[in-house]
Amino acid sequence: MKDVKILGTGCPKCRDLEQKTRSAVAELNLEAQISKVEDIVKIMEYGIMRTPGLVVDNVVLVSGRVPSVDEIKRLLTNNK
Repeated sequence: MKDVKILGTGCPKCRDLEQKTRSAVAELNLEAQISKVEDIVKIMEYGIMRTPGLVVDNVVLVSGRVPSVDEIKRLLTNNK
């Protein structure tokens, strides 16, 4: 099971990334636990300077932008 975290304080881009990530996981029929990290101190612990961020299995894959569902699917399947 993949551990997927959406880093962001609740802005529209952060919500968009969460929705797209959930869609990608569903389309891949992937077993994943998706959680949101909204605490700015915890977000900073990942070393990103801009939100939103996408973390899979404690590896930051995206920060500061919202990738497409297809890109998220590629990231999820390439990060095994």
